[in-house]
Amino acid sequence: MAEKKRIDEPTGTETVGHEWDGIEELDTPMPRWWLFTFYACIIWAIGYTVIYPAWPMISDATKGVSGWTSRGALDAEMKAQADRTAPIRNAIGATPIEQLSNDPKLLQAAVEGGKAAFKVYCVQCHGSGAAGSKGYPNLNDDDWLWGGDIATIHTTLVNGVRQPNNDLTRMSIMPAFGRDAILQPGEISDVADYVRTVSHQQPVTGARQRGAAVFAANCAVCHGPDGKGMRAMGAPNLTDAIWLYGGDKATIVQTVTNSRYGVMPAWGPRLDAVTVKMLAAYVHSLGGGEALPTATAPIDANPAAAENVQEANVASK
Repeated sequence: MAEKKRIDEPTGTETVGHEWDGIEELDTPMPRWWLFTFYACIIWAIGYTVIYPAWPMISDATKGVSGWTSRGALDAEMKAQADRTAPIRNAIGATPIEQLSNDPKLLQAAVEGGKAAFKVYCVQCHGSGAAGSKGYPNLNDDDWLWGGDIATIHTTLVNGVRQPNNDLTRMSIMPAFGRDAILQPGEISDVADYVRTVSHQQPVTGARQRGAAVFAANCAVCHGPDGKGMRAMGAPNLTDAIWLYGGDKATIVQTVTNSRYGVMPAWGPRLDAVTVKMLAAYVHSLGGGEALPTATAPIDANPAAAENVQEANVASK
């Protein structure tokens, strides 16, 4: 049975009929200003849903009589921004990558544009500061597998590293000496000791001589007889302290045993040509970039040599 309502004597207001431990609730009406505001909000909301997109339908939504959409507004802003940057982008696109440095202002614009693009497409692997991590190259230093001049970096970005169905991609393959039973575990251990001694990570041990023989027979063809690497093969320098996956013995043994096969996307088909060129300018500006080759006449005079250099002139760290 519903509780009886009564008039509260001190206030003259009717109660709602509920009581908790002697405490009663008054049925105080809302202030008129609040009611008018509430009704105005309802009217405004109805008008809003008529003017702007609001009501969801089965496969779409109401369009609104104004025709405005957030996506349309974004498209308009993007177009306005594209119109503002079109002159500088057109200038960058029309300038050969090798000649960007001839115009400092244009180069700086390209670097700033590349910096923004790097934050969108590259930080996932190389980090926000481009310092890389295990398995992902540090783009700030001067250690480059295939070369670090701006044109070479651009070529790498366009074609990627170890990309299928791309004849121009950067390609180097290290045999899995252990997995494919090319070397025995003892030989792999010896060659790891040898590599660590030539890179000054450990003192000379009795395994150095044995490892040197294994290295000369199996590794020198790519890394060179002195272990300093060969850009034409995409083989890293093993005598320095820069190691993509780590230079401790266990990691080197694992690398020699199973090989490594890192990849990088080919950005040419994914991004517009100007953005890729700006990325190349930014990466080159990070501090480890190399100067463009100057001795081009002998290469041009020798078609075979020119072809070899073209194949080897790749910039992946």
